[in-house]
Amino acid sequence: MVTGVPEPVEVEPIGVDLSTVVAAVFVLAVAVLAARVLTYVLTRLSERSVERRITFKMFVPITRFVVYAAAVYYVLVPLLELSPDQILAFSAVFGAVLALGVQDLFANIVGGIVITFERPYTVGDKVEFGDHYGEVTNIGIRSTKLLTPDDSVVTVPNYLFFTNSLSNANAGAPEMMVVVEFYVSPDADTDRATGIIRDALKSSRYVYLSEDHGVVSRLEDAGGYTAVRGKAYVNDVRNEKAFKTRVSERVLRSFDDEDVRRADPAVVAVREHPNSRQEY
Repeated sequence: MVTGVPEPVEVEPIGVDLSTVVAAVFVLAVAVLAARVLTYVLTRLSERSVERRITFKMFVPITRFVVYAAAVYYVLVPLLELSPDQILAFSAVFGAVLALGVQDLFANIVGGIVITFERPYTVGDKVEFGDHYGEVTNIGIRSTKLLTPDDSVVTVPNYLFFTNSLSNANAGAPEMMVVVEFYVSPDADTDRATGIIRDALKSSRYVYLSEDHGVVSRLEDAGGYTAVRGKAYVNDVRNEKAFKTRVSERVLRSFDDEDVRRADPAVVAVREHPNSRQEY
């Protein structure tokens, strides 16, 4: 005789009538509407100030999660009046459904919850996610949306957060570091080139300067040409593209005006892309 085996537990059937179904649908519909309204209000408030934009948008995914979680709890407990055994049985059925082919969906949902509370990035951050780079515009239950510099919207499944590396350029701050790089010939006046780049960065309307955020320059002998890099903080992550464009235009114009010789593009191409040597 086998001992120690728990007795099977009979689970009472869930009594669901038409009125209960209608009430559940109504609650979920109200939750979706409330989440959208709150998201709209927080988004509008965030756009009123650069300093407060990311702070307000940080609460958007948290607010949606709380609203949806509250709606699901209300449907399962007060509305359906599920007992602990019924909740356990429901969980078992839910697990079986996952095993039948919606693991990715569940992984995305778990990823969305982890991202919401761990906050490796938030709405408004500039992140590099795998092969994609852009501003986080939305963190949903299943996916995260990025707006790339060329205005394309990329949808990234949340489960990739567990498997891909992530780089966050501003980590919740409105300002971020921007790097500009120029190539000059080996015999060019690098001091003058560096001065031109530093002046262009400091005088930009988009630069953010403080005691902790200055302008940094660096030289690197790349063999056949010299790479001159300038680093500075842009005052708003959304001005990154305009900042780099204006600085680059001014630097290249000053190089021509002051006879700072640029590197041969063919030499730079071969150095940056070794496989391209076959084309020459």
